[in-house]
Amino acid sequence: MRKIGIVDTTFARYDMGSAAEDELRKMGTGFRVIRRTVPGVKDLPVAAKKLIEEENCDIVIALGMPGPKPIDKQCAHEASQGLIMAQLLTNHHIIEVFVHEDEARDEKELAWLAERRAREHAQNAYWLIFKPEKLRKMAGTGQRQGFEDAGPVNSGSGYRH
Repeated sequence: MRKIGIVDTTFARYDMGSAAEDELRKMGTGFRVIRRTVPGVKDLPVAAKKLIEEENCDIVIALGMPGPKPIDKQCAHEASQGLIMAQLLTNHHIIEVFVHEDEARDEKELAWLAERRAREHAQNAYWLIFKPEKLRKMAGTGQRQGFEDAGPVNSGSGYRH
């Protein structure tokens, strides 16, 4: 049986882990969800790596909500670098799902964005494991997780150098 790991944080102001877990359960069967919670975003890389190496997860969804201050942005960048390193060391995908508090205009929109981004990335994780052809069909379509999709660029513009 395949395993999908979820790691989230206590620092986040929304329970994105539960949203991702709920979305995965709607997607199908044939896998088990293993969930862990850590204090903050800089704790995500080791938790994700442990889910892969110790719990044999096939993929991990790492969810965090950095704050709006410059130090929060720096910590998010460091966490992102750690997640990339953990992917390279384990040869497994770790889907980074960060929702920065200043992405939203107010708390209502922040909750909406966190819920939607967590669910859409849970779908991506599922498709990477079980239906990679679905992602292939969406190549170049400007998909965005959370806010509206950007859409593809018109390739027939006739641009010249």
